[in-house]
Amino acid sequence: MSQAKSKLFTPFRLGDIELKNRVVMAPLTRNRASRGTDAPNDLNVEYYRQRAGAGLIVTEGTQISQQGQGYVWTPGMYSDAQIAGWRKITDAVHADGGKIIAQLWHVGRVSHVSLQPGQGAPVAPSPLQAKTKTYIESGFTEVSAPRELALSEIPAIIGDFVKAAENAKAAGFDGVEIHGAHGYLIDQFLRDDSNKRTDAYGGSIENRVRFALEVVEAVAKVFGKGRVGIRISPVSPANDARDSDPQALFTHLVTRLNDTGIAFIHVVEGATRDARDYLPFDYKALRQAFKGAYIANNSFNRDLAIETIENGDADAVAFGRLFIANPDLVERLEAGAPLNEPDVATFYGGDAKGYTDYPFLTEKAA
Repeated sequence: MSQAKSKLFTPFRLGDIELKNRVVMAPLTRNRASRGTDAPNDLNVEYYRQRAGAGLIVTEGTQISQQGQGYVWTPGMYSDAQIAGWRKITDAVHADGGKIIAQLWHVGRVSHVSLQPGQGAPVAPSPLQAKTKTYIESGFTEVSAPRELALSEIPAIIGDFVKAAENAKAAGFDGVEIHGAHGYLIDQFLRDDSNKRTDAYGGSIENRVRFALEVVEAVAKVFGKGRVGIRISPVSPANDARDSDPQALFTHLVTRLNDTGIAFIHVVEGATRDARDYLPFDYKALRQAFKGAYIANNSFNRDLAIETIENGDADAVAFGRLFIANPDLVERLEAGAPLNEPDVATFYGGDAKGYTDYPFLTEKAA
């Protein structure tokens, strides 16, 4: 089979979104929003524009409210300045023939009082502090102890997801991905290690998936279900996320997500930035339970991505770190060309260095 004909590089319809190829840019926190407003800026516009060759760009996690913020200088989707900043990005990506969706994010307990409204405690399903760190102005630090969400507060958070989806629509996005992975708020509700509630949102698996499903169904009313997906990470221990039976939990969740008719699930296979076989898990069970598109993610290289698509184990493959260092990643993968190495020191915060200054293949040739 010739490289050019690999299915990875062919068009695909993701729900109601037409993609020019099956290579997805994964959401990547880079901490470069404007200080003081958390609005995207011209540097962010250039960064996303450079990567418009992806079949689909999923933005970095974008907090739905100030309460939903867990790291300094991450962008929001709740103010006029933020919407205007994102509009410049969607316009630039569309002008270069790309498609882009916003990842809507509430971090829950993975936050710090310095980032919260009135320096209050972060919120969580249960008042259990995560064994993880966050990134504030002074650098990495332990997360703050959270308080338990009252039952009466949950509808307002769902409302914040809805408002953020409306703002994303106003900013010109092609759709949204709900962040249900990596130990953030939705994931905290899902897992029995972080959710000790005794009301309708805790206890049984059916109760623990309730919040996720209510967010998905509410957001789908804004964009249409064909433009909505969710990201999950069944076994990744990121941000102290653990469950006694992830297979039962996530097979049930995905079966229920299938009933909603949303466009896709985006699955982090294995441990984030670590082994794909971190814990035993049958991802094919999720693939079979969900009739929409399956986007696979985590430590894929060119050969594994091509093989995964050819075998029908996924409809698209998302790349993270490779997209940081290779704005023209699709072109490089298709050609089997060498890849730039990412500069880890510039991942979080900073300026254009390690952000918009990675060379394109054409520059190397020149």
